Amino acid sequence: MSLNNSSNIFLDSVPSNTNRFQVNVINENHESCAAANDNTDPPHYEETSFGDEAQKRLRISFRPGNQECYDNFLQSGETAKTDASFHAYDSHTNTYYLQTFGHNTMDAVPKIEYYRNTGSISGPKANRPSLLEIHEQLAKNVAVAPNAADRVANGDGIPGDEQAENKEDDQAGVVKFGWVKGVLVRCMLNIWGVMLFIRLSWIVGEAGIGLGVIIIGLSVVVTTLTGISMSAICTNGVVRGGGAYYLISRSLGPEFGGSIGLIFAFANAVAVAMYVVGFAETVVDLLKESDSMMVDPTNDIRIIGSITVVILLGISVAGMEWEAKAQVILLIILLIAIANFFIGTVIPSNNEKKSRGFFNYQASIFAENFGPRFTKGEGFFSVFAIFFPAATGILAGANISGDLEDPQDAIPRGTMLAIFITTVAYLGVAICVGACVVRDATGNVNDTIISGMNCNGSAACGLGYDFSRCRHEPCQYGLMNNFQVMSMVSGFGPLITAGIFSATLSSALASLVSAPKVFQALCKDNIYKALQFFAKGYGKNNEPLRGYILTFLIAMAFILIAELNTIAPIISNFFLASYALINFSCFHASYAKSPGWRPAYGIYNMWVSLFGAVLCCAVMFVINWWAAVITYVIEFFLYIYVTYKKPEVNWGSSTQALSYVSALDNALELTTVEDHVKNFRPQCIVLTGGPMTRPALLDITHAFTKNSGLCICCEVFVGPRKLCVKEMNSGMGKKQAWLIKNKIKAFYAAVAADCFRDGVRSLLQASGLGRMKPNTLVIGYKKNWRKAPLTEIENYVGIIHDAFDFEIGVAIVRISQGFDISQVLQVQEELERLEQERLALEATIKDNECEEGSGGIRALFKKASKLNITKTTPKNDGSINTIQSMHVGEFNQKLVEASTQFKKKQEKGTIDVWWLFDDGGLTLLIPYILTLRKKWKDCKLRIYVGGKINRIEEEKIAMASLLSKFRIKFADIHIIGDINIKPSKESWKVFEEMIEPYRLHESCKDLTTAEKLKRETPWKITDAELEAVKEKSYRQVRLNELLQEHSRAANLIVLSLPVARKGSISDLLYMAWLEILTKNLPPVLLVRGNHKNVLTFYS
Repeated sequence: MSLNNSSNIFLDSVPSNTNRFQVNVINENHESCAAANDNTDPPHYEETSFGDEAQKRLRISFRPGNQECYDNFLQSGETAKTDASFHAYDSHTNTYYLQTFGHNTMDAVPKIEYYRNTGSISGPKANRPSLLEIHEQLAKNVAVAPNAADRVANGDGIPGDEQAENKEDDQAGVVKFGWVKGVLVRCMLNIWGVMLFIRLSWIVGEAGIGLGVIIIGLSVVVTTLTGISMSAICTNGVVRGGGAYYLISRSLGPEFGGSIGLIFAFANAVAVAMYVVGFAETVVDLLKESDSMMVDPTNDIRIIGSITVVILLGISVAGMEWEAKAQVILLIILLIAIANFFIGTVIPSNNEKKSRGFFNYQASIFAENFGPRFTKGEGFFSVFAIFFPAATGILAGANISGDLEDPQDAIPRGTMLAIFITTVAYLGVAICVGACVVRDATGNVNDTIISGMNCNGSAACGLGYDFSRCRHEPCQYGLMNNFQVMSMVSGFGPLITAGIFSATLSSALASLVSAPKVFQALCKDNIYKALQFFAKGYGKNNEPLRGYILTFLIAMAFILIAELNTIAPIISNFFLASYALINFSCFHASYAKSPGWRPAYGIYNMWVSLFGAVLCCAVMFVINWWAAVITYVIEFFLYIYVTYKKPEVNWGSSTQALSYVSALDNALELTTVEDHVKNFRPQCIVLTGGPMTRPALLDITHAFTKNSGLCICCEVFVGPRKLCVKEMNSGMGKKQAWLIKNKIKAFYAAVAADCFRDGVRSLLQASGLGRMKPNTLVIGYKKNWRKAPLTEIENYVGIIHDAFDFEIGVAIVRISQGFDISQVLQVQEELERLEQERLALEATIKDNECEEGSGGIRALFKKASKLNITKTTPKNDGSINTIQSMHVGEFNQKLVEASTQFKKKQEKGTIDVWWLFDDGGLTLLIPYILTLRKKWKDCKLRIYVGGKINRIEEEKIAMASLLSKFRIKFADIHIIGDINIKPSKESWKVFEEMIEPYRLHESCKDLTTAEKLKRETPWKITDAELEAVKEKSYRQVRLNELLQEHSRAANLIVLSLPVARKGSISDLLYMAWLEILTKNLPPVLLVRGNHKNVLTFYS
């Protein structure tokens, strides 16, 4: 392995061939060492980054004649280093070989630290060497600390590491849960609800075992598909706190996440009340049986519910560890209750239980209960709607994702296993209860079969009991009538009651924890700024205590209502909406085909996820159609609100990815469409520099490109490439953000070039994409051309020539005050900086005053602070006054007003179009588009064209006919017949005085002198040139007189741009034409199309 150092980088004084060495691998034995010792030049061993063993196996062997140079190099004062001071990029020190693979490079090996976000709780973020650091020539004599090279090369030595380590230390006491305690237990408890004990038997009675299994299976399909989609999303990156909200918002963006997050948190808060009321109702039923009522059933529910929710709040506030322990205890009770039921099914039934319909496992009962027997008002979907909420709860583990050790592994594993276990339990209970208990029973032990009685296929009759009277009058027992069937069947009835208590309390506890966690994550993202108060967390676990209190208040409010039958369907639909969006998130991320979508959980399919989303939406309407409508309306309202507010977040959502894919597909599809004159639209490159420095130029262009054409604000950075590229890249995002903030539909593009003209030439050729390429160049008029260096004038006129060479139209805008307000912006920035410094100083002084403990010292410090303020404030004021006085010329109120003149609604007036030369119609199309804009709609078009004096009426009629065919409305048409007459002597004199400093006057000199002057000043206007284009010069001066006469009061003048023939018209003469043409006029827009049709009268 050989290493090559470039001498011009590391050692300017040493020839390149003396700075080459090789590192060879040798054997670790005595013979090789002895052989090495026999060499004339003994080997030098260096440390490398391969480890201790590898360090012994590497030897540096020098090429002949290099040893002496190397020794001299090490001993020179510039490069010989000690451990305390060595060159960060020195390749000849021992420490260097501790860097990446021992190569002479700053490249860093791949490490996880480079890919972490700033402020990551899982570890410090490291900054790899930038491409600039690797690519550019290395600096010499850089003072660095010991071992700095290793830290930089390996990404360890970055600012803020100590803070990150301290942050890790702070996280040491945080309680984190594994997949069993954190996800499996919670999901199982939430899925096994009260429905298992008091409604599943009724569902089997109504739907039968067959349809009952289908109902359970359909519910499980919904939850399983959602679980698969959630698993895919969870394994596509690190999951933070926030559960379903986090998954949806990071996948679909803040609009979907913010809308569903709020209603999901609210649903969990109300679910606390639902579960607690269910618990309270069971307790009240027990009190009724023992005749121990406190007040009345409703108020007893309120009292017991309030006490229960206070206790649950205490457990939650005590910390996640206590809450987890409580959940484990409740799960044990629940498992014992379920086991108690299955044991009871095999315990021989007694006469009392038989009279209530329980006969142990009987094939006849199984056969009788297999088919459905819906009572009046019930059907498959109504029974399904009652059961489905029992299958929910799969998000219980995901909702505390921030408290899991490894959410990516825990959520998929725990959730899917919980769905499987609970499904087996539901199916087992449904089949067992359907095989043991008849649908109707009287409960009377004397209702036995009389000899000779016909059973008519009744299972109970075949087993010796006559329950035939249940067909004519209501009975209290059996699957259809008794909600306490599981208590009757179980081996020990009170354990089922304990199971009911466990199911309700565990679900309430899970919801009480989930709601604040989700709500806190939502508030931290600051999507709803009014809710920022609830983002604060407390303690090592960042507990959302404020969220707990809010959830407690919501739960208490609904508990005191004590009537949840109306709100329950809405809550179920809120949960289903979350499931639907989780499925849709997985589908959307897959459909967007983003390279960042790489879930480790591979058992998913995007179309299956879409099916799951559609299924969830369908189930919402099956459960309760009006509740589904309310859910969609609320979610739509919140979506619109978040979209309108546009939160400043960027999560790399699939919505962004799909936007890119759609734009790319549309751009590619557009390339297959041939250009047609009817679809022509101005697509402009605007040379604004920074878009904020020439706002008026951008505004007038945006007025005729908004919603109809492409607008690209362009800037050319001229100078050393390294500095220009750095400045360009640093400001790219800021300037595009300025466009977005000011609601300007335009792109920002910049190039670095050796000269301005080269940069513009690059932009003209390379800007745009496919069919969306510029066809018009918009520039501001160079107002200071007479004072500007010659190179600037050459560049300015040169870019006009370049645009015409590339068959691109040109538009030049002139306003009286000019466009550039960069100096005004600099003054404003300076004033803002001084104001911020003053406010910061006052805030610091105020904080210091608050922190003083002693009264006497505090008073003394207060006086000193006041003294400091009185000294500082005049200084700031003086600075401001100085700046204002220094920049009195730049800080021009007229300039500021002029820069916003095209933002305002234009007063009622005219846009005068001087369509002197047919350029394809661009000179006419642009003002027409302007009149369609709200700000310009009160301006009417007046058309001015040249013509013959003796044919004015005929040409006016012809032009009116043409405009009507183009369907362009106009207020008036003027035929100008005296364009070609000579201008007045006063106007011509002004023009001659304007060009006088730039004339060569070669005709007044001898031939030799004239030739010499032409060679020395080729840019000057020659007498021959002036004479050759005298008629054209007359025309420009005469046109200004006509413009002064006809259009002095116009809101805007649109005028055909004169074209300077290359090689015939000098740059200065052309600038003089433009100057005299647009002098002392309202805003002027000089336009010249590329002489291809942009207007047509064909359909």
